[in-house]
Amino acid sequence: MNKLALLVELRNVSVTQNNKVILNDINLDIRLHEQWAIVGRSGSGKTTLAHTLLGSVFFTGKINFHLPMASHHNATIMGVEQQHRFKNLSNTSDFYYQQRFNSSDADNAVTVEEALKRYYPSEYPADKIKYWLDQLHLTDLLQEPLIQLSNGENKRLQLAEALLGDPALLILDNPFTGLDVSGRQLLHTIINSITADGIHVILITGAGELPECITHVAVLDQGRLVSKSKKEDYSAPLLHSMTKGLTGMLAQEVTVAIPADFVHAIKMKNVRIRYGDKIVLDNIDWEVRRGECWSVSGPNGAGKSTLLSLINADNPQAYANEIYLFDRRRGKGESIWDIKRLTGYVSPELHLFFEQYSSAFDVIASGIFDTIGLFRSLSEDQTIQVDHWMKLLELVPLRNRPLFQLSLGEQRMVLLARALVKNPPLLILDEPCQGLDEEQSEHFKSLTDQLCRHFNTTLIYVSHYEKDIPSCVSKFMRLDNGRRIL
Repeated sequence: MNKLALLVELRNVSVTQNNKVILNDINLDIRLHEQWAIVGRSGSGKTTLAHTLLGSVFFTGKINFHLPMASHHNATIMGVEQQHRFKNLSNTSDFYYQQRFNSSDADNAVTVEEALKRYYPSEYPADKIKYWLDQLHLTDLLQEPLIQLSNGENKRLQLAEALLGDPALLILDNPFTGLDVSGRQLLHTIINSITADGIHVILITGAGELPECITHVAVLDQGRLVSKSKKEDYSAPLLHSMTKGLTGMLAQEVTVAIPADFVHAIKMKNVRIRYGDKIVLDNIDWEVRRGECWSVSGPNGAGKSTLLSLINADNPQAYANEIYLFDRRRGKGESIWDIKRLTGYVSPELHLFFEQYSSAFDVIASGIFDTIGLFRSLSEDQTIQVDHWMKLLELVPLRNRPLFQLSLGEQRMVLLARALVKNPPLLILDEPCQGLDEEQSEHFKSLTDQLCRHFNTTLIYVSHYEKDIPSCVSKFMRLDNGRRIL
């Protein structure tokens, strides 16, 4: 076949990091007018392949690009990463986690509009800017500080930044992660639209998120390319159970839950949160009794993260509202550490603030002290405690590896272990299965179910995916535009 028909060719591409083979002898041809999805389990090398194609990872072998030069596209490659890291107006990225909930600190953060102006020249057609802003539902967010965007809003901003670069090839690393149902449907439509416009796409994704425009699927497993086929010939692999014997391990090895005497884990009365003229939560009444398991849902930007920040002692506006945590009203002498001691927490946003050179063991151990990082020595019992949770979540091989060397799915599992490590009476899990493959998600759901039932743990569980909600959940609250609608 004519070589000019090729868009991308990979020949014997391998990546080794710290003596560990991440990609092993990858050979792949992507031709003009083909749109490829790269799928595989967490840790299979998908994100590393994306970074290799974008030129940010050292590799051996050869990669050749034959990008088309159309009148309305640059012969460039743009990428959309899973996580969005950005700088403030001082040109630094030294944000702290609670900063997004402090309205005065948001003044140093760039707005959506300011961020986007970095990606297109002044002569860029205004109608094209408006088109992408409208398509991605960003027009109403232009004056919002980036630090206060929800995870889904951030994802749409990343897409806009890439598309305004007018690329010939767009590499998307798990772009559906963190999006609600309507957001995922919208993104399917957008990806179909941009491929119809002549932009080629390589999509790193799960087997359940293959837009109509995708023509071919490649499967990675432990760094090897194990299959490549047309989409109609691809079938997702069967799941393997990872939960056998879990109940016995829980009973034998998990530390007894932190003792705490309370009737209500959470009680809110007419809670109202606003930033300037924007009302984020509006007259929220909510009671969560000890041992109840709740699902909190709602579209991106509905106020879910703000609601959780009030529970997890990260939002100073809690003091201006009638909020009770563990039967004590906020502002009556308790410290944030009194609250965090009884709480295990994980969220996509929290993920961004961990030191990437910390080992998996140290990240998990930091959960014992409720700190973002490990700053003190562990006792022998605490070390055993961390090792038990690493065994339960099948993380033992990652014990001494720094966070940055792990796949994002593996990083998420480490942070989930951090939330669980002290077996607290209240678990707040915000999109806990985000970034996990299906087997990991099933394993974690089973663990959460058993933990809540065995220890009478109170659970607040946020997910856009109904299939990810554990069976122990029996109560539901939905937010929309800051109001409770269910």
